[in-house]
Amino acid sequence: MTAVPRIEGQSELNVLGEPLQPCSHDPLTGYFRSGYCAAGPEGAAVHLVCILASDEFLAYSASVGNDLSTPRPDFNFPGLVDGNRWCLVAARWAQAHNAGKAPRVYLRSTNQRVLDLIPADFLKAYALDLN
Repeated sequence: MTAVPRIEGQSELNVLGEPLQPCSHDPLTGYFRSGYCAAGPEGAAVHLVCILASDEFLAYSASVGNDLSTPRPDFNFPGLVDGNRWCLVAARWAQAHNAGKAPRVYLRSTNQRVLDLIPADFLKAYALDLN
C-alpha cells in the first residue's frame, strides 16, 4: 500500500468561507488522516463532509454497501459508532440525503469544495454548528 502524504487542511476553506476546522482526531478522520476533511493540493480527495454518525445513518450506509461500522485495520479504520465525527465522501452524503437518511453535519469542518456537488442550503438544513 502506498503511503498517503500528510495534508493538514488548515489552508483550505469551509463551506462558510472560513478556514477549515478539524473534524475529528478520535477517530482520526479525513482521506489524509489528518483530522481534517481536506481535499488536498490537487483537490482530488472527496471525503469532504464532516458528519456526526448516528446508528440510523450507519445502518443505512451499510445497507447500500458502505459499511462504516466494521473496523478495517488494514486501512487504519477503527469502525464508527453513534456519536463519532467523520469525513464522509460527498457523493455518499448526497446519496443518503436523497434517501432521507443524511447525517447531521458540521459546516465549519466541511470543505468548501463540496459546494460543487451539494448546495449550501441542503447542508445548512443538517447543520449542528450554526448559531
